[in-house]
Amino acid sequence: MPVFLSIDLGAGSGRVIAGTSDLKTLRLEEIHRFDNPGTDLPGGSFWNIVGLFRDIVEGLRRAVEKYGDDIVAIGIDTWGCDFGLLDTHGRLLGMPHQYRDPRHEGMPPLMHAKLSEAEIYSLTGITTNFYNSSLHLLAEEQISSPALASADKLLFIPDLLAYWLCGVQAVERTIASTSQLLDAGTGDWAWGVIESLGLPQRIFGKIVAPGTVLGPIRKEVARIIGKDDIPVVASASHDTASAVAGIPMDGDDPLWLSSGTWSIMGLERKDPIRTPEAFAARCCNELGAEDTVRFLKNIAGLWLIQECKRQWALDGDNLSYGEMAALAEAAEPFTAFIDPDDPVFAAPGEMPEKIRAFCERTGQQVPADKGAILRVASESLALKYRVVYERFCALSGKRFERLHAGGGGIQNAFLAQATANALGIEVIAGPIEATSCGNLIVQMIATGHVADLAAGRRLIRDSFEFQTYTPRDPDQWLPAYERFKTFIVS
Repeated sequence: MPVFLSIDLGAGSGRVIAGTSDLKTLRLEEIHRFDNPGTDLPGGSFWNIVGLFRDIVEGLRRAVEKYGDDIVAIGIDTWGCDFGLLDTHGRLLGMPHQYRDPRHEGMPPLMHAKLSEAEIYSLTGITTNFYNSSLHLLAEEQISSPALASADKLLFIPDLLAYWLCGVQAVERTIASTSQLLDAGTGDWAWGVIESLGLPQRIFGKIVAPGTVLGPIRKEVARIIGKDDIPVVASASHDTASAVAGIPMDGDDPLWLSSGTWSIMGLERKDPIRTPEAFAARCCNELGAEDTVRFLKNIAGLWLIQECKRQWALDGDNLSYGEMAALAEAAEPFTAFIDPDDPVFAAPGEMPEKIRAFCERTGQQVPADKGAILRVASESLALKYRVVYERFCALSGKRFERLHAGGGGIQNAFLAQATANALGIEVIAGPIEATSCGNLIVQMIATGHVADLAAGRRLIRDSFEFQTYTPRDPDQWLPAYERFKTFIVS
């Protein structure tokens, strides 16, 4: 059977996944998992991009060792916004910074003095957020960065890794759409924004659609992994674009949630929404597979719970996520609320104390133990989903009967049930590996093994188990929602 390889990189770890399919079902196998820790240096926060590439090649070697000539294609997806700069010889000019690098600080006022945020939104469909590539490039321009001055091309992280695999420099459209430098309507660069920011136009190169076959792996890579002529596909290279492609839904039922470190809720549409109302709601328009638009809102997500886990492990109590969910479920409900998107929660470190401090500062009952802290975080996250859901209903003029949720976060059954309760609609959870599934089916479409996105989603629906959560206890959740809204910052 044909085998497709998904390289899926997150902000904490990466994996090489083999997808084997008889075109009736899809089976996933993790070939290689590796860490992706960021590193703080005197010059900022960076990704170990060379180490990532080395682990990717090792994963491909292991896949070839097992599947050999059955391997049909390779695709890469990663987080958004971060990039590398190349010189005219294709050499990387310094390590890529992390999107949480503090160089973005102070950049929004400078950018909006050149072009107002409303004008930028009318072109790109993206609001200004600390992680946008636009701010990080402007920061480089402000310090007269030698790397930016010398750069010939900009490649986002999946584009850079694909270039190192196959030798072709190209920018895939879904990853470019996270930058705040792409026109959400045309899919081309937003040249007016780029010019206003004083960025060199030469670095913004060829844009390709998701599903473009870039070319075979380089002979140097082939020599290491033991096989040549494997094509590299520019999949839906932004991990959320892949995740949405991997969640079975159709045009009549377009409400989705990608649940992970970030929770991203959105609608799958044919056209962007760039109205003043959408701008005021801080919603963004990113691009997806088959010329779709992901009209979405980023929410802090499981970051809150992950950071609590990390802090408690540092303090000597290494709880599993299952143990944490049980503690949350056993705690008293609705004692206090936080806004998960308050800027105080954005930086890593001391998350339990930050949650307690928010409750104290807002005159609420301060959670006394781990279970109470986790209950406050989980219920607040579910209720923030409700806030975003109501905005989508207002902006689209439509009510939705269900939410399609995918990603690792759906393994938290307590949060999934809380989400159904908060929204008052059913939640269909699955697949857990939505990102890898979407990456794989875009490859399968590119190579002619699957006809289109709808067929790929049917394949996913037939291959994995899905859990349905129906709403409970509306008499408790509706009053809680009204109380929660008084604590919202954004």
